[in-house]
Amino acid sequence: MDCVFHDIVLAVPQTFMNDSGRAVRPLLKRFGIKDLSRLIVIHDELDLPVGRLKVKLGGGLAGHNGLRSIRSHCHSVDFMRVRIGIGKPTGAANNDFLGDNLLTNYVLGKPGKTERAELDQVVVRAANAVESLIRHGLEPTMNQYNTP
Repeated sequence: MDCVFHDIVLAVPQTFMNDSGRAVRPLLKRFGIKDLSRLIVIHDELDLPVGRLKVKLGGGLAGHNGLRSIRSHCHSVDFMRVRIGIGKPTGAANNDFLGDNLLTNYVLGKPGKTERAELDQVVVRAANAVESLIRHGLEPTMNQYNTP
């Protein structure tokens, strides 16, 4: 088997999530990355059930302030995403009816025992999906990880 080496930078911003773009833009500049499709952003996703994983390129922001910050600082949404489902607060059928405090408390709160176990498993799958993106590209990774 041939070994192929890639230059990879892993960054965990020290900013608040809502200010992620403040960390991403200088990182891209430092490493000379002009093609945003080479950027992989891993983030939580209210619109996916707990434990569900989806990979995609670009798309809407779904009210995610971290993605909004990245778009604002990088002037594009054309980056790859590994979306980790965290579900919605119990009884919430539509984000339009959720207050900011309810969403904030839910997103920042401690998950229950069942959800924690599901999230632990999906984090491992997300790491594998990132490795697949690097090794195989977007389409094969989406085919492998975007199925329920």
